[in-house]
Amino acid sequence: MKIELTKTQLIENSLNKRFRKSIWSKFVAAVKRYKLIEENDRIAVCVSGGKDSSLLAVLMQLLKRYSDFPFETEYIVMDPGYLPENREKIITNASILGMDVKIFDTDIFDSVSSVKKSPCYLCARMRRGYLYEYAKSLGCGKIALGHHFDDVIETTVMAMFYGAQLQCMPPKLRSTSHPGMQLIRPLYMVSESDICAWRDANELTFLQCACRFTERAEREELLSKRLVVKNLLRELKKNDPLICQNIFNSLHNVCLDTFCGYKSEGVKYSFNDMFNST
Repeated sequence: MKIELTKTQLIENSLNKRFRKSIWSKFVAAVKRYKLIEENDRIAVCVSGGKDSSLLAVLMQLLKRYSDFPFETEYIVMDPGYLPENREKIITNASILGMDVKIFDTDIFDSVSSVKKSPCYLCARMRRGYLYEYAKSLGCGKIALGHHFDDVIETTVMAMFYGAQLQCMPPKLRSTSHPGMQLIRPLYMVSESDICAWRDANELTFLQCACRFTERAEREELLSKRLVVKNLLRELKKNDPLICQNIFNSLHNVCLDTFCGYKSEGVKYSFNDMFNST
């Protein structure tokens, strides 16, 4: 007798089979390589309603099932002021993916609606603060975000092109505003194209950015700095498919002795400081 699998089971099976090499194995590799999850951790998996955080939630559910050691998870959704249909979409997808989510409300969209300069930056900062606070109230010591491989590469290039510094998005970090809390990025080695392939293969639809600033930017056909970098990398990859992987690998192979200066824990060290100390 043939057993009919549920939608949730089919989605999970796709990660164990079709996307095992491109997604599951890279997810597990990042967790182990950077020691993102440890025994008895209690982790708040932050679900925004987009494809990245939704995939992360499914992967974390699977990892809990197969892990060699116990850890706990909470799946949290912060509503910064979504339209009712967007909130309902998140709830529907949570049901499809087998997630028991906890939703809490904030007024972030209203708070930043009148901000003209860098509203997205302010929104992101406020979001993270609320997520830390809510996660802490649930007894969690870590929050997990859905930043992926492409985010790491694009952020690195943007910091050099527009911030005049060599700075990376680390796989985990300690919160400076919430002592004892950590942020982890388990999708650190998973590419966005593979996330999209997983989404499409399972016929899933997720929220894009549901805020008014993105809609305004699209209407005025404004290109963000991130989009400029994304398009540049796409063109470079046509001639050299390994370009992004090489950038990623370079972040793990920094030859500090060859730099003209660096900054550590807020302290700047110049070339002369390094040269005279040898």
